[in-house]
Amino acid sequence: MDASSYKSLINLPFIKMNGLGNDFVILDRRNAVFEMRLELAKAIASRHSGIGCDQIIILEPSRKADIFMRIINADGSEVDACGNATRCVGRLIMNELESNTVCIETGAGILQAFDGGSWSAVSVDMGRPLFGWNDIPLAMAVSDTRKVQLNTLSLKADLPAHFSAASMGNPHAVFFVNNVEAHDLARIGPILENHPMFPERANISLVCIKSPTHLVQKVWERGAGLTIACGTGACAAAVCAMRAEFTERKVTVTLPGGDLEIEWLADGHVMMGGKVEFDFTGNLNEAIFSGIAEPLKVAL
Repeated sequence: MDASSYKSLINLPFIKMNGLGNDFVILDRRNAVFEMRLELAKAIASRHSGIGCDQIIILEPSRKADIFMRIINADGSEVDACGNATRCVGRLIMNELESNTVCIETGAGILQAFDGGSWSAVSVDMGRPLFGWNDIPLAMAVSDTRKVQLNTLSLKADLPAHFSAASMGNPHAVFFVNNVEAHDLARIGPILENHPMFPERANISLVCIKSPTHLVQKVWERGAGLTIACGTGACAAAVCAMRAEFTERKVTVTLPGGDLEIEWLADGHVMMGGKVEFDFTGNLNEAIFSGIAEPLKVAL
């Protein structure tokens, strides 16, 4: 397919939203037929020549929930989970249906979003975290994913030689440190993301325990890079800290973009709450489509 085949997309509307600065371009596929391609995704996500975003979200019909949410990273890869995007989509669909709660189908399962008492406040039941090494997944069997050994000396980053691992519908590696700003996550993040320990790559977090109810976190997000907020990352950091008995079961996680409230409920589900914002709307621009030909390597 050459660039001329994308002419029908020029007038396709989009919505730009963010959750604590973790930003998304949202496209609605329920009433429009279009294909997403690798180079198209990269062009839309580009902060230099496109709209700019961490992820592209495609809304599709669902037979199981109010909506299906497809998640495409800025590098064109598809992932199953994104907590802040779920909160943004939750707000959109709650407004659309005039409801205080909606069900959102994702590749990681069906999640429920709730009105938090104001337009900007949205909570999501993120489901149960997984801790089995093969569920995360890791490349080798480990008996305890609370403390997975990893040789970090070659990184010259003064990181601990172990991390905590969890899946929130996507793989997370959490390094507990004294100061998240003392490490160059922009440099070490991509190395760790692609480490052989993680066969499906991983989201990499640096987390500082400030108190039994407060964490500070920085995240290198798989397929998106250094982000100012990551919802699944905050959930993973919280449950890993709770498993290690560093914190209570309800904490505030402070990311560069702001705070998320995380609670690990008695039934094993993780609740995440925080602010969402509407940025702007527009139509895809013809300039975005120049030179696009490479097919996206996922079935859309």
